[in-house]
Amino acid sequence: MDFMQLAMFTPVISNVKIQNSTFIEWIIERIFLMEMESDILEVCVDSTESALAAQEGGASRLELCGNLVIGGTSPSPCLFQEVQAAVELPVHILIRPRYGDFCYTEHEFHIMLKEIEMFQDLGAQGVVIGVLCPDGTLDLTRMKQLIQAAGDMCVTLHRAFDLCADPFAAMEQAKELGIHTILTSGQQNNCCQGKELLRQLVSHEEGRISIMAGGGINPQTLKELLPYIGAHAWHMSGKALFQSPMTYRKKEISMGAASLDEFQILRTSASQIRQAKKILTHHKEAYHVS
Repeated sequence: MDFMQLAMFTPVISNVKIQNSTFIEWIIERIFLMEMESDILEVCVDSTESALAAQEGGASRLELCGNLVIGGTSPSPCLFQEVQAAVELPVHILIRPRYGDFCYTEHEFHIMLKEIEMFQDLGAQGVVIGVLCPDGTLDLTRMKQLIQAAGDMCVTLHRAFDLCADPFAAMEQAKELGIHTILTSGQQNNCCQGKELLRQLVSHEEGRISIMAGGGINPQTLKELLPYIGAHAWHMSGKALFQSPMTYRKKEISMGAASLDEFQILRTSASQIRQAKKILTHHKEAYHVS
């Protein structure tokens, strides 16, 4: 049984009542160890069209969100169900109630808990979360509550990590919390700028957590960063601009941010994902040969 088969199988067994949870814990541990030994290509998508393109290109799994153009927010349950029916990839759900920082009100946090419970019931394989205190530390109390709500789902700490005051302290806390993956750009705007910290973080994984490099990853930057950072998990959107089919256009009217073109749509390019997957495969083959 390979990683993908295990990843698809885990949500099924996690919904079965087992008096001894050792078997479920063993399966999750196997998935984590296999992930640490494999090159994971996670693709962030906010539409079924992008999910299909990611699968076509060879993605390992999806992070599903809404409104990727503003960094991503929680997707709708209907979008998840549509994606779930369309692809055969593990889907991890971004839990983010709004755009902006990661210091949440009581109402926002309550929404996050409810969303995790909802997506777990719908069959999501993982959740992507992050809550901070005003001083730039992880909000451990709230993080524990979210992780408890996630149950047997895989848990990723998203780029809230990049806003933490002390990345190494936050990494150790994430390990203690039992988080599987940290998504990070190395606390910079993109992974190229953050490559030094990324390299250090990867060296501190200790087989207890996976550092997933994300932020400005495309086939070109992946080729540059892969041998330097040494990460086994990579996160990208592979986005490309697609023109709207609208022929009648009122360009002087904006439905939101004036900087956004209402007649251009960002979607995942299967070609970009395919190129990135090819780079990962070649790197792995070269590593094993050497």
